[in-house]
Amino acid sequence: MKHYDYIFAGAGLSALMAVYEIAVSGKFSDKSILLLDADSKKTNDRTWCFWEKPNGKFDAIVSKKWKIAWFAHENFRRILDLNPYQYKMICGLDFYNFVFVEISLHPYIHFINQKVNSILEKNDLVFIETASETFSCNKLFNSIYDPKSALSQQQFPVLQQHFIGWKIKTVQKIFNPELPTFMDFSIPQNGNTRFMYVLPTSENEALLEYTLFSKDLLPEKEYENAIEDYIQKLGISTYEIIEKERGQIPMTSYQFWKKNTKNILNIGSAGGWTKASTGYTFKNTIKKSKALIEFSQHENDFTKFHKTNKFWFYDLLLLDILSDKNHLGSSIFSSMFKSGNPALIFKFLDEETSLYEDLKVILKCPKRLFISALINRIFKNQPVKTIK
Repeated sequence: MKHYDYIFAGAGLSALMAVYEIAVSGKFSDKSILLLDADSKKTNDRTWCFWEKPNGKFDAIVSKKWKIAWFAHENFRRILDLNPYQYKMICGLDFYNFVFVEISLHPYIHFINQKVNSILEKNDLVFIETASETFSCNKLFNSIYDPKSALSQQQFPVLQQHFIGWKIKTVQKIFNPELPTFMDFSIPQNGNTRFMYVLPTSENEALLEYTLFSKDLLPEKEYENAIEDYIQKLGISTYEIIEKERGQIPMTSYQFWKKNTKNILNIGSAGGWTKASTGYTFKNTIKKSKALIEFSQHENDFTKFHKTNKFWFYDLLLLDILSDKNHLGSSIFSSMFKSGNPALIFKFLDEETSLYEDLKVILKCPKRLFISALINRIFKNQPVKTIK
């Protein structure tokens, strides 16, 4: 049985980001590290977007940056000035290649293309079994998301950010490559929180994603029909689908970190690293990974890693509302962006604002909804009944 100091079960965004931080830190060369995943990470299976100031650590693989963006509602349209931020896009395969090139420079880091079947903690060691062999380690980082624990409880609502995206190439020059659509809520909501997302990379190429924040997934055809309708609405008559992508990201304030042990740390979606109120993952994962590597240099007990902050509670209130009245998502997000300062909103969503700045953002939202949610959470401790 091969033994390692650290094993990463799953090689998704959080694991690869953490391993990258380990590699570039230069402080773990005396450790043996293994990445285990059934996926070889050789396909362009997803796209990550995030807002960030210029000169970020992953700018070398950013395929497109935008300084402004459209926000649309059925009653208004607004161009958001993102300064001092930029909205950045990274393709999955570019990220995988970037990380694996760095890993290849560090012989103490290994990747094995095998599926994790089981994990067992025993006698201060962790054992990981695949179909063909068993490994042991001192510390395990688990990024394999199991929705059962979150879905089997009633204390915290569980929604999904779910979407299908088409990257298309048109005959006409239809897109402005410097103006993406951040959220377009003018599309039919059909009782949910639904929006279209458009990321143009040239005048005749763009990624269009039909996205929902809701509990239940849709039949595949319903997403694709919505994309086709939107393409027609843009006046596009002839186009080619270059790539397709599909995803679902948990949106919940469920306390995944309570399942951490001294030697097993849940990371990524499995550890509650996804920003619960938006489903955004990339920027949060950068922060969490850096904090994790710093923590691992001086702490030995993974139960001490997580710390809850005020933003966890803000997210919980929003999810309480969307769980009970999902159709109100459009009005909530639109109320923030209609007249709010985009830079301040993005700073708030990055969890970097002061209490005074929090209030400037929160007070743009429908107040009665959040007061009702707050009362139910604090005083009644029961499912929230929101006000229309």
